[in-house]
Amino acid sequence: MTVRRQRSAAVLIAVALTLRSWAMAGAGLPGAAAADPPGNGFDSAPPSFTDAAPGAVLRTREVTIGIAGVATPLRATQALYRTTDQQGAPSTTVTTVVRPPTAPAATRLVSFHTAYDGLGAACDPSYTLQGDDPTRVTVVEQTAMARYLAAGYTLVVSDYEGPDLEWTVGRQSGYAALDGIRAAESVLRLPRSTPVGLVGYSGGSVPTDYAAEVAPRYAPELRIVGAAAGGLPVELAHNLPYVSGSSQWAGVIPAIVVAYQRAYGLDTSSFLSPRGTQLTSTVADECIAAFAARYPGLTDAEMVRGPFRSLLDVPAVAAALNDNIMGTAGTPRIPMFLGVGHSDATGDSVMITGDVRTLGRTFCGRGVRVDFHTYEGKSHGAAYVPFAADGFDFLAARFAGRPAIDTCAVIAPGPALAPIPVP
Repeated sequence: MTVRRQRSAAVLIAVALTLRSWAMAGAGLPGAAAADPPGNGFDSAPPSFTDAAPGAVLRTREVTIGIAGVATPLRATQALYRTTDQQGAPSTTVTTVVRPPTAPAATRLVSFHTAYDGLGAACDPSYTLQGDDPTRVTVVEQTAMARYLAAGYTLVVSDYEGPDLEWTVGRQSGYAALDGIRAAESVLRLPRSTPVGLVGYSGGSVPTDYAAEVAPRYAPELRIVGAAAGGLPVELAHNLPYVSGSSQWAGVIPAIVVAYQRAYGLDTSSFLSPRGTQLTSTVADECIAAFAARYPGLTDAEMVRGPFRSLLDVPAVAAALNDNIMGTAGTPRIPMFLGVGHSDATGDSVMITGDVRTLGRTFCGRGVRVDFHTYEGKSHGAAYVPFAADGFDFLAARFAGRPAIDTCAVIAPGPALAPIPVP
């Protein structure tokens, strides 16, 4: 382990202990027993929301941040706000604005995109951040959140998948992230000149990357200083055959079908096999920890019925996947940090290392400063810790106004990121 990695690991351990102390300090606080149940009406869109501007706050409430069912002294404001879906229609979702424990000299926002990877409301960070996380994914990421809070950053944690939990659907995730920042600035009465950083890993890399891509035309007034994205699903049509038959990740296949059926209105009865229908029904309200490794060995071919041999043979599926290739929604005008593990010949066991390299080279070719990191020998889960440390350092440097490192000259070529043929 390098000196830098040793330092990063030590920092995260110290932050984890800080987080634990916050939880212990709040153990006797009222409301520590359970989070506010999801779907209780707060997130219901009012009839007039379509008339509101993107990012407009529709209602707010105060909540206590919790860890594993225990309240902390940290308070947060949740805001229901107007945003935009994948087809460009008005939509709504919720953001959670978490203030640091001590007042900073100047407010700096970090839009922290958790990898909640969920299909049901109990997965939303607006719910799990209150302390009731059935997957414990939020608890892992709260270690990284605590480091930002301890350093004086204010966190904006948005339910970027939207009200229907449309997981990995790109542009709308980016819109929701940007509108969450707009909503947070309104809640905190901050000017649009407030500096903002973007960060997210795995599922959280989707809003991070797409927010960076669409911001120049969708939210040009926001002062975004940089974006750190790790473990990116750059082109899902490439990831699908990689995870097919996997012992750890095959369960994401039916989950992706559910998400894309919601976002694109897929007629799944026209192509799913009986097993595919049963699996999509089972995972339809679950979080990723419940389904990812539940179906070891499940193949893409098992999900469909004849004449199809793969989900990629279904025209509507192929077209939907082609609509979500990173690098196609716009060009970032900010420095980008891209990180990915590399534990086998293809990638980190779920994300494809070469695809992330190609995305970096694509941005480089458009004049974007890219700092690209490969975490050699690290699987998808194991790469999160070094990414979290590196992403923090990257954003800290951007907030400090230091020049971004540019590795464009040494990023090796990867596979083409081209739309797959639509049958």
